Amino acid sequence: MLPTITAFERSPDRGKGLARDMRVRWALEEVGQPYDVRLVSFAGMNEPAHRALHPFGQIPTYEEGGLALFESGAIVFHIAERHAGLLPDDANARARAITWMFAALSTVEPPIVDLQIAKLVEHDKPWSEQRLPLVKNRIRERLGELSDRLGDAEWLDGAFSAGDLMMVHVLLRLRGSGTLDEYPTLSAYVARGEARPAYRRAFDAQLAVFTAGSTG
Repeated sequence: MLPTITAFERSPDRGKGLARDMRVRWALEEVGQPYDVRLVSFAGMNEPAHRALHPFGQIPTYEEGGLALFESGAIVFHIAERHAGLLPDDANARARAITWMFAALSTVEPPIVDLQIAKLVEHDKPWSEQRLPLVKNRIRERLGELSDRLGDAEWLDGAFSAGDLMMVHVLLRLRGSGTLDEYPTLSAYVARGEARPAYRRAFDAQLAVFTAGSTG
């Protein structure tokens, strides 16, 4: 039985690869694991059947046999542990790759999501103009630290790993803001991630959901 993931029936990003099911698609493509996708509407995410899979009513979810998972990081970690290709064999290198997964989700992504909330949800608040620079500065602080650590390396710690997969996708959420362009090292790093054949396959699959929905 193929694993089944859930994704937006109508992608809010219009198929630009920013929705979090992209991370799971990419991981599955990297390890060569075929999968099925069940599309969920916004209304459907609040239905009991979906809430049973994801208590917070979001996507993605992952089902395989009797196993049901939610949270993109946990799903990618599960895939990386079950299949070769996303975590090193060496125990210490493996631990470092997992650390980078946590860093992407816990340290780098929160201020980026905060920026999106500030622009989309809080833009009409009287304090918005004062808060926005603070949020952007927090992002720049993290990007500067990450850029310094990456340096001239191709990937974060040796060969490409699940840590890079998560970090690249988190950084992609800055696309359109212009902020990432201020850090050429990170821009090149993201471009290397996007150039991977597995990424392109995952991106095309997610985009196809939107284009099919927009023409059907």
